[in-house]
Amino acid sequence: MNNHKFNIASMRATVIDGTNRAKSGHPGMAIGSAPLLYTLYTRHLVSDPTNPTWINRDRFILSAGHASMLLYTTLHFAGYNVTLDDLKSFRQLNSNTPGHPEFGMTDGVDATTGPLGQGLAQAVGVALAETHLNAKYPDFIDHYTYCLVGDGCLQEGISQEAISFAGHQKLNKLILFYDSNAVTLDGPLSDSFDEDVTKRFEASHWQVLSVEDGNDIEAIDKAIIKAKTSKDKPVLIIVKTIIGQGSKNQGTSKVHGSPLGEEDGLATKLSYGYTNEPWVIAPSVYDAFTLTFRKRGIEAFTSWVNRVEQLKANDEALHTQMINQFSGDGQVYLENVTAPTFASDLSEATRKSSGNSLTLLAKYVPTLVGGSADVASSVVTNLKGEGVLSPSDRKGRNINFGIREFGMAAFGNGMLLHGGLRPYVGTFLVFSDYMKNAIRLSALSHLPAIYVFSHDTVALGEDGPTHQPIEHVAMLRAMPNVNVWRPADAFETYYSWVEAIKSTKTPNVIVTTRQNLPLLAHNHEVEAVSKGGYIIAKEEARIDFTVMATGSEVSLAIEAKKILKAHGVDIRVVSIPSFDVFSRQDKAYQEEVFGIDYNRRISVEMLTSFGWAKFAAHQMSVDHFGYSAKMEDIIAHLNFTAAGLCERILVALDKK
Repeated sequence: MNNHKFNIASMRATVIDGTNRAKSGHPGMAIGSAPLLYTLYTRHLVSDPTNPTWINRDRFILSAGHASMLLYTTLHFAGYNVTLDDLKSFRQLNSNTPGHPEFGMTDGVDATTGPLGQGLAQAVGVALAETHLNAKYPDFIDHYTYCLVGDGCLQEGISQEAISFAGHQKLNKLILFYDSNAVTLDGPLSDSFDEDVTKRFEASHWQVLSVEDGNDIEAIDKAIIKAKTSKDKPVLIIVKTIIGQGSKNQGTSKVHGSPLGEEDGLATKLSYGYTNEPWVIAPSVYDAFTLTFRKRGIEAFTSWVNRVEQLKANDEALHTQMINQFSGDGQVYLENVTAPTFASDLSEATRKSSGNSLTLLAKYVPTLVGGSADVASSVVTNLKGEGVLSPSDRKGRNINFGIREFGMAAFGNGMLLHGGLRPYVGTFLVFSDYMKNAIRLSALSHLPAIYVFSHDTVALGEDGPTHQPIEHVAMLRAMPNVNVWRPADAFETYYSWVEAIKSTKTPNVIVTTRQNLPLLAHNHEVEAVSKGGYIIAKEEARIDFTVMATGSEVSLAIEAKKILKAHGVDIRVVSIPSFDVFSRQDKAYQEEVFGIDYNRRISVEMLTSFGWAKFAAHQMSVDHFGYSAKMEDIIAHLNFTAAGLCERILVALDKK
């Protein structure tokens, strides 16, 4: 057995040992793709395992995240901080080798993957970020993005959004490997999938290459070399493999998601001519990676650092600009921003307030880039005076994502995974349903994504219940590590953006209105807004009732306060721009803001009541789908008015 075959056999044996020890995992694809990863890491990938977050490293994203044991094994051999004990702890509680790769948990893992297709879409975002930053810093950002998918990834709908967008953007430094083993979990691929993958990709302006034998590392090497010469197309390399090669069940779904077991595992290893005991790795295997991958990566990193130091000596201003851009810290820019002032008689939709805030902040925050799913004029996401990021203008900061909501959110995640940019993406709130799983990956990956959702209630009117959100904000609030902001006016909208930009590990969602809202009379308590909830209108003498509201309903509550005064009822109005942030405040602060016992509080939100019982005994809400009619007619029909709120409070106080 030659050295390459022995090294690959060692990788396959470790996959078998890891999944057997865990009594769980997916050995099939991990075994089949071992020669591919061996070739990629030893001959091509440029990354320094001693500096695993280096921004100019090549990226490798395992979109088929169920083959994680292969990635962990490769990272271990390549010299990352993944020990043999870590491999033995595969899929165990608190190990850094979880069942699917998680960004930020394991050195060398460039993306959280597992929900099929999203790794591919995130890779597209990484490649898009590289093109933009390469245009700004060509001597410092210049690398490839590699991604490995399986049959499942290419069947998920998001894959076509990603393939189409990547081809349109001519992301020629994106190289996608397709492990074509013709098997899925339920059986032969032919039971569910028979399309011509080559024609599909070519129709989306990709170059397609093929490797007929997935064990032939020379053929894989030649394909990668050719792929790297592409000038204006992303490249797909189709690699024909045998799932679970060497197992008695090779080529079948039986090796997709179940360990081989000790007996078949031993026989499979012997089929490779591999006789080492479990977990006994020959030093020569480590040497193979040390003398290629590790050596190449350390040299490239050292050269890059030297160039950065030379830049500092030659152009300190550009050096500072670049370091700030790569830091991921939005706070460094906010210190220079002069906050806007607002006319007291201002009346505008918070979607417009959001656009104004974005335009202002983008002048100071060069990392802000983004766009919408073909509704930029409606959600107001265009950066005025900036170009469109495209093959003809890689420095453009506006991105036309097209009608690809799910893909758009995943592309944003990829841009954040790359580093150096703070992407924002926008659409109507109701279409957050399409994006939900990508938003969840933002949260799980601790990526400070910014989501801008307009048309926030049934008040959007004539487009009807298909476009009128009801449960969506509650869904977003229910997600761990997500801050949802539903501002009440231009002031709160601006500071919602500030909080979003300050965030470093939490996605932020800014939800805005289509209808105009007045600027509210408050003390512009910036710190109070940052706490997610505060008193916006105090009682005059005593508190009879507390109304807590968000978004457009805050002005409604303040109007009701004036009406109730004539009935001898004195209420406090609390604005809660962020239910999530307010929920994390200590109990003492929350009670201080509410000022009265639970039974004399009402929440007011023109969305589902779900979740509000946490803070109030009474709810004014919409717990059913909307209507196709003018905004005014819908609101009157629902009695979602200041008079309607007054009536509820008077009934609760037994005064009616």
